[in-house]
Amino acid sequence: MFQRTTILHRIRLLFSKEKESYFALYHILGFYPKKIDYYKEALLHKSSAVRSAKGYKLNNERLEFLGDAILDAIVADIVYKHFEGKREGFLTNTRSKIVQRETLNKLAVEIGLDKLIKYSAHSSNHNSYMCGNAFEALVGAIYLDQGYDACMRFMQERILHRLINLDKVAYKEVNFKSKLIEWSQKNKVVIEFRVVEQTQEVGSPVFQSEVRLEELVGGSGMGYSKKESQQAAAKQALARLKKDSEFLDAVFAAKKARCVTVEVTDSPAVIVDESPLPVYSEDADDMAEDEGQDSAQKDLRPNFDEVERIIAAAEEQAFSENKN
Repeated sequence: MFQRTTILHRIRLLFSKEKESYFALYHILGFYPKKIDYYKEALLHKSSAVRSAKGYKLNNERLEFLGDAILDAIVADIVYKHFEGKREGFLTNTRSKIVQRETLNKLAVEIGLDKLIKYSAHSSNHNSYMCGNAFEALVGAIYLDQGYDACMRFMQERILHRLINLDKVAYKEVNFKSKLIEWSQKNKVVIEFRVVEQTQEVGSPVFQSEVRLEELVGGSGMGYSKKESQQAAAKQALARLKKDSEFLDAVFAAKKARCVTVEVTDSPAVIVDESPLPVYSEDADDMAEDEGQDSAQKDLRPNFDEVERIIAAAEEQAFSENKN
């Protein structure tokens, strides 16, 4: 428990109009809020925005912005102290795996935050990050209500010690390309990976790839192999889908326009992987893995549910096991 509330305060809560909200938040946070309005705002999706006393729209986007920054700082602090002697790149990657939207979505569901979010039933069905956004907004609310130290304790005691194994997360390789393909399949968005340039650098080929979603460039990346460059492009695209709501809306607008002119079916999204340039690799196994991955995508398209099951099982092991 982060703070000990007085008996008088608890008695007052029993007669409060907001007592159910206080108790629901206590179950998640481990403490009673001082100012519950922050938390009510954190749980208010933009589809259910209300007008404030000053006349502007009130939803959780501002708190999400604040919580995102606080969460980055807290996780960076924890990771820095936990992995003594590790280099900056390792620490950055580990932090990214914890604060990525897929992880935050899972954590929000694990702690029951998803049941408290207020949103319109008519809200866009492509908003798959609603729970993760609310988690960040919750951190922002804790910061305004209790301060930075309370945010740190919440993440350490209620999240990391209970739900995340730092060591397993750190050494788990994230396949950004598979993540992006999974997202596109789920939302029936056409996705295309393409090598757009190949250069030489000190005798080694360097590839630049881009990924397109409904013909819109979502990200680009460089690498010493086709696979490496596509992973970098996919990582950038996932970041845009998370942070850039205008890009996300543009993707679904393009999808809608495409569906007007072609017959809509229940088949999964089309995955195109064009390689107009010859593919070189420093490692023959790397080349085989690239080619096998392309072939596997074509074969698995009709049975993507099995791929989802495998990915979910891997994530469950990394993110849901208690720390040993």
